[in-house]
Amino acid sequence: MDTIKRTKIAELLQSTAYGSQVLVKGWVRTRRGSKMVSFIALNDGSTIKNVQIVVDNEKFSTDLIKDITTGACIAVCGTLVQSQGAGQSVEIQADEIEILGLCPGDYPMQKKGQTFEYMRQYAHLRPRTNTFGAVFRIRHHMAIAIHRYFHEHGFYYFHTPIITASDCEGAGEMFQVTTQNLYELKKNEEGKIDYSGDFFGKSTSLTVSGQLEGELGATALGAIYTFGPTFRAENSNTPRHLAEFWMIEPEVAFIDLPELMDLEEDFIKYCVRWALENCREDLEFLNKMIDNTLIERLESVLADSFVRLPYTKGIEILEEAVKNGRKFEFPVEWGMDLASEHERYLVEEHFKKPVIMTDYPKGIKAFYMKLNEDGKTVQGTDVLFPQIGEIIGGSIREADYDKLMNQIEERDIPMKDMWWYLDTRKYGSCPHGGFGLGFERLILFVTGMQNIRDVIPFPRTPKTAEF
Repeated sequence: MDTIKRTKIAELLQSTAYGSQVLVKGWVRTRRGSKMVSFIALNDGSTIKNVQIVVDNEKFSTDLIKDITTGACIAVCGTLVQSQGAGQSVEIQADEIEILGLCPGDYPMQKKGQTFEYMRQYAHLRPRTNTFGAVFRIRHHMAIAIHRYFHEHGFYYFHTPIITASDCEGAGEMFQVTTQNLYELKKNEEGKIDYSGDFFGKSTSLTVSGQLEGELGATALGAIYTFGPTFRAENSNTPRHLAEFWMIEPEVAFIDLPELMDLEEDFIKYCVRWALENCREDLEFLNKMIDNTLIERLESVLADSFVRLPYTKGIEILEEAVKNGRKFEFPVEWGMDLASEHERYLVEEHFKKPVIMTDYPKGIKAFYMKLNEDGKTVQGTDVLFPQIGEIIGGSIREADYDKLMNQIEERDIPMKDMWWYLDTRKYGSCPHGGFGLGFERLILFVTGMQNIRDVIPFPRTPKTAEF
């Protein structure tokens, strides 16, 4: 068996080398058959599809056949033949079988019809299932698409720090990083924690965003993007929030609001098109098993231009809907931060296509967004998608030093450690803007999954840090 090179099942299923000897290795999905013959469905993770192994039971010991259970890992050497059954073009007639790993009857993934909540308890084993194999292959392809898009469009991949002393969003929901003994924290005369003996000599945390450092890159390299893990200590137990997630954050010098919206739309369409062209089998499986409107919805994103909608006009549409009897859990009024139900109404019911909402009230957006001439709204953009709601948040950044300082002072944002950020407005300031895309929200949309915990291998949520 060792003299033959292993073939991945994805490659094998495309082969027409009938009569050749092949070696495959993988995990048993099912074994069925009679006393005379067994049929093994084998999968190695390279494709959603299994290869069928046909076993003449008389050639093998009863004990070996008995050990080929769901979840067991085996190696099979045999002859590649055209399949007589429907659903596959080739199968393997087994000559040799080796058990690489036994799988006893208490294997948690062997039952059919488990809930996703059940499978989250076994995040270390759920990637072996068809659904999660498909999701994580698509996740890989989306990462490839992101890097390719930005490389092809002249952006530079810029690595921003994971440990930081700045709170980009100003919300204070950050995970602290310290080497101090938490049982013996030193305090200063004011009763505050003394960080002088800590590793960095100051209070530091895991980053909530790479944007501020990304702005530094854009004001030197012209166009950059970050793609890495971010962390929010937000006590949100919802299907749309994680404490640890991945963010894509491009930042571009000399860009204006219409150009930023063009970039957001072009980028996300590129990613959706990549999925449709490169993940077809996995998407067809998810379309069949998870959401039978998935492929249609993905194709609809490519079919039309996104709606460009000022916030004020969006509020008017929602108020009109309320007048006509539409009920929302949260009241609609100018100045509010839209809830998911409002975003989805605009996208799914009113326009029936993705919406880019712009010009939000300054009070509900971050300090760094460029103020419009009306003094009340800022040049922020949110891309709203069906089923997801907000998938992208971006803005043109305030490039004027005095105006930025006014916003910082108005909001009482602690900026003593942010001198480096303000320097970009002092020395050769330039207009610039960018956006942030939560990678997991993109994967939610592309896969049709309903809970963000099911599109990342090992979710981190309140009270959950297993594996």
